[in-house]
Amino acid sequence: TPDIRAGDCEMKNEETVPQLRKMVLGQVEHSPAHKQPGKYLALDCEMVGVGLDGAESALARVSLVNFHGAVLLDAFVRPKERVVDYRTQFSGIRPSDMPATAKPFEEVQQQVADLLKDRILVGHAVHNDLKALLLSHPRSQTRDTQSLSHKHKLPSARGRRPALRHLVQTELGLAIQTGEHSSVTDARATMALFRLHRKTWEKDFRPFPRPSAPSSSSRPRSTSPALAASTSKTKAKGKAKASPAPDDASAFPGGGRRGVSSGLSTVVKRLGGGGKDRNSAKSKSRPNPQKKWWTELSGG
Repeated sequence: TPDIRAGDCEMKNEETVPQLRKMVLGQVEHSPAHKQPGKYLALDCEMVGVGLDGAESALARVSLVNFHGAVLLDAFVRPKERVVDYRTQFSGIRPSDMPATAKPFEEVQQQVADLLKDRILVGHAVHNDLKALLLSHPRSQTRDTQSLSHKHKLPSARGRRPALRHLVQTELGLAIQTGEHSSVTDARATMALFRLHRKTWEKDFRPFPRPSAPSSSSRPRSTSPALAASTSKTKAKGKAKASPAPDDASAFPGGGRRGVSSGLSTVVKRLGGGGKDRNSAKSKSRPNPQKKWWTELSGG
């Protein structure tokens, strides 16, 4: 169990440090309003070892908490490969956690994508978590406490990639990851660290609008590459069917349609002078396939 450092009711950047400690430890009772997703969500994942000697990592647990540390998602994920090493001393995951309570990868992936849509993602080296989930998220809506703590030169930030446990120990006076890890605790610790420096760190980003009701035409910002590709192909196919092919009377060389200039007729008109009638200009704009018309345009 993480330990609280002695010393107490200090304030830092308008946040009560002891209250943040309690949030990390899960000692806060949340009101119904504080259980809502809100604007910020913190993500953390745990991995198990698969492949030869368990050297490769596979997603095994995903946790999402909101700004107040309330758990919105905490799910075990069933790896598609045989688990060779549960890495219990670090991941906190045991064989008994799977497969009885584990969910399929695609189900958890979709839950995370739905929750992150139009929200700001907070994480520590969060690109690793997104990679494990096969998800992407807009950079303008991502707050990585590892890179931000280095960028703003926190005294506790050692090197370019400071560890979460070092930052939390120095900034909050709280020891985490002393034994088995918990993705819920780590997600809460990441959110607590972000809250402690939020006002300074948010100056690096443009104001983000509040989450709005999803429209039928929008697709999730956080989505898997396969799902995004499938969606775009479907939309492209629908558009191709909805757009009739232009007839000969309305088509122009180089693309375009009647009433919309493709640019080619403009060039020919300038070369040919402005005293021609409309039909003559149109006939000039049609290139003769037997003639190298581009040599005339370039002056060659």
